[in-house]
Amino acid sequence: MKIFLRSLRQIVSRPVYWAAMFIMPLFCILLLTTLMKEGLPMKVPSAMVDKDGSSISRELTLNLGAMQLVDLTDECNSYTEARKLVQEGKIYGFFMIPENFERDLLAGKSPVVTFYTNMTFYVPASLAFKTFKTTALVSKVGIIVQVAELAGISGEQAMSVLQPISFDGRPIGNPSMNYAIYLCNSFLPCILQLMIFLVTCFSLGQEIKYGRSRRLMEMADGSILKALFFKLLPETIIWWTMILFIESWLYGWQGYPMHGSWFWLTMSELMYVPACQGMALILFGITPNLRLSLSLSALLGIICFSIAAFSFPEQSMYPGISIFSWLLPSRYNFLIYIDQALNGRDLFFSRWWYVAYIVYMLLPLLFVRRIKNAFMRPVYVP
Repeated sequence: MKIFLRSLRQIVSRPVYWAAMFIMPLFCILLLTTLMKEGLPMKVPSAMVDKDGSSISRELTLNLGAMQLVDLTDECNSYTEARKLVQEGKIYGFFMIPENFERDLLAGKSPVVTFYTNMTFYVPASLAFKTFKTTALVSKVGIIVQVAELAGISGEQAMSVLQPISFDGRPIGNPSMNYAIYLCNSFLPCILQLMIFLVTCFSLGQEIKYGRSRRLMEMADGSILKALFFKLLPETIIWWTMILFIESWLYGWQGYPMHGSWFWLTMSELMYVPACQGMALILFGITPNLRLSLSLSALLGIICFSIAAFSFPEQSMYPGISIFSWLLPSRYNFLIYIDQALNGRDLFFSRWWYVAYIVYMLLPLLFVRRIKNAFMRPVYVP
């Protein structure tokens, strides 16, 4: 209990703990959920270049302007003018209708409409491209139907030829295609994992840096397991409080979908914290040095956003890279979230991910002797 109170006093008295354990996680929670509250970027600034000025081209412009994802903020007279707006960052793409568009269309020719997007900004440009393509295809079908009706063919007959098979898309788990539902539930635990790595290595490294590690071992009667347990227990309680707040914020206040078991999802979050602390102990055991352990924690914590397969599927990675996606706890937290919250699957399909948590909790036992030696003979290397 003395070690517990000592650790608690250190947390309360050091501003760095407040910043890492409260301010930074809360800032990220509010930033991500506020930034993505619409679920999907709406009204991407775009432009129209209408070189024809006919009734059909104006109708095409009206149809594009009515689309939800695109906002036609500019009407340009030339390709050069529209390209300049893209280069200045004022628009993310533009749709260009060629000259004599209506005349060629009614003459049975195949006029070409062109659309350009600035893929430097991937998400808004992709949405603009999708809208441009949809508008072009829908307009093409509509015009063909009109021409067919003028030739005496009914609209139903024309549609049966143009679209013999109808598609009815039903996205599973996230039917609204909400980016926030997917990204916030993966990025926030990953951010918390990074902070757990850093705080754990910092709190242990500080004992060595200031020569307090021997006193810590005396208070623990020479038991490294007792010293680590009570040293990290206050941090564990704080991290538990924080991750349960994240769960309440996302699924309660934000109304994110929850199709599975609340119990097992909550159990995943509670096991996730000591699993991350276990991984941090492994990192500190490998390099029982404040500077090196913090650097290693920061490196792994940052690249986890890429290799944990949040934004790029693990199945599509090179085999030599995909192996690393399974080395950090956030990957298993993400898989449990997909199974329990989005898909509502039975626990049987997630059982191995919970086992992975337990493995992370037990693996530090292989490094406790190395940590004990570093505590008993503290040598600070700046």
